[in-house]
Amino acid sequence: MLRAAVRGSRLCPALLRAPFSAAAASPIPAPNPRPDVAYSKIFINNEWHDAVSKKTFPTVNPATGEVICQVAEGDKADVDKAVKAAQAAFQLGSPWRRMDASQRGKLLNRLADLIERDRAYLAALETLDNGKPYAISYLVDLDMVIKCLRYFAGWSDKFHGKTIPLDGDFFCYTRHEPVGVCGQIIPWNFPLLMQAWKLGPALATGNVVVMKVAEQTPLTALYVASLIKEAGFPPGVVNIIPGYGPTAGAAISSHMDIDKVAFTGSTEVGHLIQKAAAQSNLKRVTLELGGKSPNIILSDADMDWAVDQAHFALFFNQGQCCCAGSRTYVQEDIYNEFVERSVEKAKARVVGNPFDFKTEQGPQVDEEQFKKILGYISTGQREGAKLLCGGSPAADRGYFIQPTVFGDVQDSMTIAREEIFGPVMQILKFRTIEEVIERANDSKYGLAAAVFTRDLDKANFVSQSIRAGTVWINCYDVFGAQAPFGGYKASGNGRELGEYGLEAYVEVKNVTIKIPQKNS
Repeated sequence: MLRAAVRGSRLCPALLRAPFSAAAASPIPAPNPRPDVAYSKIFINNEWHDAVSKKTFPTVNPATGEVICQVAEGDKADVDKAVKAAQAAFQLGSPWRRMDASQRGKLLNRLADLIERDRAYLAALETLDNGKPYAISYLVDLDMVIKCLRYFAGWSDKFHGKTIPLDGDFFCYTRHEPVGVCGQIIPWNFPLLMQAWKLGPALATGNVVVMKVAEQTPLTALYVASLIKEAGFPPGVVNIIPGYGPTAGAAISSHMDIDKVAFTGSTEVGHLIQKAAAQSNLKRVTLELGGKSPNIILSDADMDWAVDQAHFALFFNQGQCCCAGSRTYVQEDIYNEFVERSVEKAKARVVGNPFDFKTEQGPQVDEEQFKKILGYISTGQREGAKLLCGGSPAADRGYFIQPTVFGDVQDSMTIAREEIFGPVMQILKFRTIEEVIERANDSKYGLAAAVFTRDLDKANFVSQSIRAGTVWINCYDVFGAQAPFGGYKASGNGRELGEYGLEAYVEVKNVTIKIPQKNS
């Protein structure tokens, strides 16, 4: 999902071309490939609990397929406990409700400091549980987590209401009040970062949180829970439940005492959450869902840069990005050269042990994703796309897949319409800008897009014509906590990050007072 963060707002080109030569030269500590797991229970009211059912589930190292540890399996009963704790923390007169907004910011900054203190440990734990390369965990994910929390810490005492010049002898103003109990359901592809994206705006605006973390990757979120307590957040303000979507996630979505739910994940599950919210208490819903993002390469683009960026747009994070550039449209007069160079780059990509600094691509997150991606590759071949490289498992154990490139892809093919969420690049040919805009928009998704060209007029025309929440010009996956992110159409509703990301977490209250006499 992200580009970031070695220096400035994005990975340097050297890191893209030779990913870890730059990493090795950076002040990055050597990883511990076997970090101790300190926390595996449910976090409610600043305390650790077994599941009410006493059930546990295994979390697995995707590089080996081996079980790391057993984790408490939360379900509806645990969600009910967490909601009660959150409600108590949100009562009028509670320490959290009476806390100065600036102090909320101090707590968020303190949490960011603690995450920075434990950065190497968290990066190693993220890599162990998720499979992404350790250097990426450390240099990209953790960097952006820290920046996100500090960014929203700064908003804590700055997102406020207005006075309104109402006609007559009245004093009118608005208050931005917290929504209340916020259910948050985060995915497995960027566990730490998605936790920060959700917690930052919710806590800055004074809400309380019941968070369900993905069953594939619960470990780092639970460790952060311990840091939330250490930072000084009052009991019940943040509650974290590992568990499954159909049980714990469904309980959050349909809970009558949860005021808002935020979800990042698949469009299919997004439908279920919105339906559950509507059928329960009409809770607010923000959804950041799937994508099939078009990456448009015009014939006047800088070929070297466009090939690098298109490779990065698709293969970053093992292809497990909701905004991956998964439909690469290339203008016909440069198509053959672009395809040839993209295949060379994919063949040279280093797949292997995610704790090795030379590794560019780790395993997929679990066996289910592994099999799903291989199934899409088989479908692509069956439907007539030309497999140019890859297409098979990349190791005897673990969930590694070879970087895969398809050419001669048609818009009607399954691999060009459905979200694969893996290291599978599809390259399509087009003739004119008008044609490619129509084809790019012919999708149920609208999360992101990009265009590569030296012509600013063409770039502006394309960016204004594509129906997507984010459009990058001559770059891809450039993210910052300051800039909003979210989708059109079936890619979701609402925005995360930036000032826009605060809006879903406040109620705007209008207060009007009769006064003896108004003066300008």
